[in-house]
Amino acid sequence: MSDGSPKVLQVSKFYYPDVGGVERVVQQLAEGLNSLYDMRVLASATEGIGEQTIVNGVPVSRTSSFGTVLSVSASPTFPAQLAWLQRDADIIHYHLPNPLCVGSHFITPKTDAKIVVTYHSDIIRQKSALKFYRPFLRRFLDKADRIMVTSPNLLQSSEHLAPYEHKCTVVPLSINLDDYSDPTGEPPELPVDPDRPTLLFVGRLIYYKGVEYLVDAMTQIDATLLIAGDGELRESLQERAAACGVDNKVHFLGYVPDKHLPHCYEAADLFVLPSVEPSEAFGIVQLEAMAYGTPIINTNLRTGVPWVSKDRETGRTTVPRDSDALANEINEVLDNKELLHEYGENAYQRVQQRFNEETMLDQVNQLYREVLAER
Repeated sequence: MSDGSPKVLQVSKFYYPDVGGVERVVQQLAEGLNSLYDMRVLASATEGIGEQTIVNGVPVSRTSSFGTVLSVSASPTFPAQLAWLQRDADIIHYHLPNPLCVGSHFITPKTDAKIVVTYHSDIIRQKSALKFYRPFLRRFLDKADRIMVTSPNLLQSSEHLAPYEHKCTVVPLSINLDDYSDPTGEPPELPVDPDRPTLLFVGRLIYYKGVEYLVDAMTQIDATLLIAGDGELRESLQERAAACGVDNKVHFLGYVPDKHLPHCYEAADLFVLPSVEPSEAFGIVQLEAMAYGTPIINTNLRTGVPWVSKDRETGRTTVPRDSDALANEINEVLDNKELLHEYGENAYQRVQQRFNEETMLDQVNQLYREVLAER
């Protein structure tokens, strides 16, 4: 990177190898645009002492943390580190929701850097804390030069974004399609039944995923369900499957490494994302399934979830928290092989045309160039 390249500071809650949807996007931008910009990343350690490292050619500063409180990192050194790193930044790119970085912005010295925000989702669960946080968020968004939103649905439904629509741009999340070719390596032993179709869920087993409704729906579905992921609800979900009498066809795989996930997607006839809360802002696992030509069953949240995979085009969209409706949609698609094939083909075409990483990086680069031209 030449000294003359614009300096961009990505500010995130955590960073790779701490993996989540937001962290993945920040890594895509930091590494994908590092040849055009002098990229740096500021994040918090999940817990313990911070460090300065180089990750795949990108300098990363992690601040020390005592852990998380209400999903916010307890990192007292974060504001000081932000103040230090923003001194020579041309662009500071914040990734929200992250009350720590919003608060830190207001207690650090004023900067001439342009402020870009990616608004990944609203804060849903911490309603009482949100009352205190809302005025700070509003002042922060007032100061932003550009706001990137991950879907038109989120832009239309978020009360926080409504006053700032004039400076919002929809930049969807994406995947690198080269990472989703035919599965390679030794496949894991998957408990699939060649005489029955296979359903797949991938994700953390937490409150907003709605996996309990999928487990209940399995009482009406003659298929095998693979659940790839772990989380605080795993034990209760396993007990629920046993109580429903479906534990012989619902298989909890636990955490599945990235190298084995392609085999899961390849084995699936349908991918199911039964989310029940707007905390599921996008559902990037849908893109991964679509890259393998797998149709999607999702829910009609007010977020980007039903926009990523469209009803009766790349799969089916049903109402949240309704196991009967979920079972009906799954059975209707599984019973029609032509429909299953059509949805799968459409899913593959949509992810290629709308959600590939190269397009996302081009859009972000264009936005950076525009804000730099305004300096």
